[in-house]
Amino acid sequence: MTQAPAAQRERFGSAADYAYATLRAEILEGRFAPGRRMREIELSEWLEVSRTPVRAALSRLEGEGLVALVPRTGLVVATLEADAIAELYDMREALEGAAAALAARHAGPRDVAALRDLVEAERHLPANPAARAQHNLAFHQAIYAAAHNRFLVKSLHALHDAIALLGPTTFAVEGRPEQAEREHARIVEAVAAQQPRRPKPPPVATCARRSRRGRSCEPRAPDRDQAPRERRRDSRAVRPV
Repeated sequence: MTQAPAAQRERFGSAADYAYATLRAEILEGRFAPGRRMREIELSEWLEVSRTPVRAALSRLEGEGLVALVPRTGLVVATLEADAIAELYDMREALEGAAAALAARHAGPRDVAALRDLVEAERHLPANPAARAQHNLAFHQAIYAAAHNRFLVKSLHALHDAIALLGPTTFAVEGRPEQAEREHARIVEAVAAQQPRRPKPPPVATCARRSRRGRSCEPRAPDRDQAPRERRRDSRAVRPV
């Protein structure tokens, strides 16, 4: 284990808050891997605090699902089973689709400008997977902010805590950074195009889902016979998913 950031302790009102914030960051940033044992004595020595605030911090983390009690082992960093991972991605698709749809309804010019700035900055990022992952998180948080729905944001933050348990970022996979750049650009343009008094583009929630599968967000020109059906579908484009 690297040395705990003791210099940051003064920022917290209590040793328990400091222990909680530090341990939580270690888990979410991948330095404490899933399955790692969370021994009170070891952690208290590392954090240079007594066992009482460490115990309180571990209790909070267990309540959030970031650590789990394993029989005959004790507390460990939580590990997601295959079924839980599938459920997690289903919820991510639904909630992020809803966030994109709400952003299309509520995003103001500043929101759109911030999203476009993030897309532009992404083109100049280094190949470092950790830097890419951090920027990706910033992009999605900007989408959530543009949705202007506090309850959705709260749900998405809890979801991202669980996603952190999946392990290393996919930005280390060849081709993933370029794919993400294309996805983000399509989503932002779909959000921007659905601002008031603009022509309606393809449904933004559908765009968010398609982009995660590497499919195009570009609308297909409907046949003459299909036009009425497409118009009816577009009228529901920005309803929450």
